[in-house]
Amino acid sequence: MENQIEILKKAAQGVFNEVVAIRRHIHQNPELSFEEFETSAFVQGKLKEFGITYTTGWVKTGIVATIQPDHSVDKWIALRADMDALPIQEENEVPYKSNNPGVMHACGHDVHTAMLLGAAKIIQENRNDLNVGVRLIFQPGEEKLPGGARLMIDEGALGDTPISEIFALHVFSDLEAGKIGMRPGMYMASCDEVRMTIKGKGGHGAMPHKNIDPVLISAHTIVSLQQIVSRNCPPEIPCVLSFGRIEGLGATNVIPNEVRLEGTFRTMNEDWRKKAHQLITSHASQLAESIGGKTEVEIEVGYPYLENNIELTQTAKERAAQILGENHIVDLPLRMTGEDFAYFSQELPATFIRVGVRNEAAGIIHGVHNSHFNIDENAMKTGILTLLSQVFIR
Repeated sequence: MENQIEILKKAAQGVFNEVVAIRRHIHQNPELSFEEFETSAFVQGKLKEFGITYTTGWVKTGIVATIQPDHSVDKWIALRADMDALPIQEENEVPYKSNNPGVMHACGHDVHTAMLLGAAKIIQENRNDLNVGVRLIFQPGEEKLPGGARLMIDEGALGDTPISEIFALHVFSDLEAGKIGMRPGMYMASCDEVRMTIKGKGGHGAMPHKNIDPVLISAHTIVSLQQIVSRNCPPEIPCVLSFGRIEGLGATNVIPNEVRLEGTFRTMNEDWRKKAHQLITSHASQLAESIGGKTEVEIEVGYPYLENNIELTQTAKERAAQILGENHIVDLPLRMTGEDFAYFSQELPATFIRVGVRNEAAGIIHGVHNSHFNIDENAMKTGILTLLSQVFIR
């Protein structure tokens, strides 16, 4: 085993410069969700170059590649990377800055794809050392509902051969480069979008008694709906209800006819999730009616909660520790952000692994979905080794 680990470390170092070039090319040419046509073509070109067979056209741009040894195997695992970018104008001044105005890889999907390609090259070159078959999933549309993961699963991308384990990496700007983080069990929340149109009767702000004020109703609604979490949600269930957008197009002395509210609801329990949707809708509607107005509620159901298989994640930590060292593995807390890898986690045993990319000395400190997000590219070596540990250390 010790000899194999040294071989894998040497191989990861050997592909590192190529992986950096891959990442920078993808970063420089970002594409939005379900529009990853050039990115998909680039990935396909690399797979051909590596001699890896694949199929494409999954949700238009998705790719599923297969690596297996010459001898037969009775177990298959999957490795997944997402490919889409975000509608953000990049403000980094780097040689590989986005060429596409208003589009940026601000969530690290360029990094995920590059790491998986680097690992794929090594796996392919050492495929006869495998005792499992490996399926590589390059997924579109993680950033946009209904989520590329769900759509690829619905189209049959997991294949006819049963997959016993699936892994994914994701950049983590809170964790320094060189480390990875995992959490067995519940890890990330379901995420639903809540939109409300609060209707009243507009008029002069100096004569509120002649109006039905939707601004006032919206204020009561925002405050009152916090009871959904504080007085209805069982305390052992993580839950968040936040409103981030209020639009009431009145003026200093004009009460508008309606106000729009937009927010997010997140939790980690499907039964409570459904009940909360009903409570949010009925509570907001009844409150508005009690003041003489009307509230229309629309809840767009997003990704489910993400659950890391407990046994698999513990095994994954042990595998990664053999190649990275135990001091490079961090236990993660619960996180209320969402991720469509959750769909895979509901289909089969899954582990979602965070890869630290932070380097304070180099000024790499910004979080994802930020116009200054960047990574310490040395982190990609750690990510590649993490993937290889799950494939070869068995």
